[in-house]
Amino acid sequence: MKLRLTTVCLMMFCLFATGCASGVKLFGGPEALQEYKLQGEGDEKILVLPVTGVIDNKPDRGFFTDKPGLVQNVVSRLRLAEMDPDIKAVILTIDSPGGSVTASDMLFNEIMRFKQRTGVRVVALQMDMATSGGYYVSIAADRILAHPSTITGSIGTIFLRPNVTGLMDKIGVEAIATKSGKFKDVGSPFRENSKEEEAILENMVMTLNSRFVGLVSQRRGLQGKEASYTDARVMTASEAHSLGLVDRIGYFDEAVEEAAKLAGLKEATVVVYRREPFPNDTPYNTVSAQAGTAPLVQVPLSQYLNVPDTGFYYLWAPEFAQ
Repeated sequence: MKLRLTTVCLMMFCLFATGCASGVKLFGGPEALQEYKLQGEGDEKILVLPVTGVIDNKPDRGFFTDKPGLVQNVVSRLRLAEMDPDIKAVILTIDSPGGSVTASDMLFNEIMRFKQRTGVRVVALQMDMATSGGYYVSIAADRILAHPSTITGSIGTIFLRPNVTGLMDKIGVEAIATKSGKFKDVGSPFRENSKEEEAILENMVMTLNSRFVGLVSQRRGLQGKEASYTDARVMTASEAHSLGLVDRIGYFDEAVEEAAKLAGLKEATVVVYRREPFPNDTPYNTVSAQAGTAPLVQVPLSQYLNVPDTGFYYLWAPEFAQ
């Protein structure tokens, strides 16, 4: 025990010593967002706003500090853009498998309200993946572009929960619930659900999914064509384009072209909000601050184990297939 404690203390000392020697801010708060130029000329601006990772509003937790979740990161940049009358268009670079139902809907709603308040035009540029909740956020844009190799679609809803009944049987542990109503513990991981309970959960999934499908139909002008995408399959960019789920296949330059065209701009400066400047910066950088201002050690364990909280998701999650 003493040896293990000594080893841990030695490791912590090395981490702190390395941090001090390299100027790493172990406990300092993040710097305020600032605007940085990426390319182009002119007074009018096009903002690049990354939407990267699982869509939720929970902080990324580390040993020393927490970082805001994806919804907070995106909305804080929308708020900043709203205060700048020179921002005429926004390019959302979306690289996400989706996320929780509520967080995805919150982000969609925030983007729609931002457009209504400002008149700013929005282009979604789908990167590696824009599936399920990632596609849900995409439909808030006025135009959707996908890279030739983008995976998108998965327009569907899933209820995820662990099932530990087999493990509990093996170790001889039982969970007992005293409840006020017969359905109070519906979805419990400690027992198998009845057919009646499964019907309740299925009805909730379909209700939430009908909103997703309805918004896609409305935003993409696909009334009467819902059957072409409601099986929740993922698809390539070309398949999505043929179904009308994507407007154009292209790259970042094409997204800038579309944004400028929508906003009626002959020339524009492409900008990004970051907490620190990056030498030789490009639109493909999704980090807002260099390592020196980030927590020294971060252990988002659930991210690496792919263990989501119990709940309803707009998420492409093939690892949970039965």
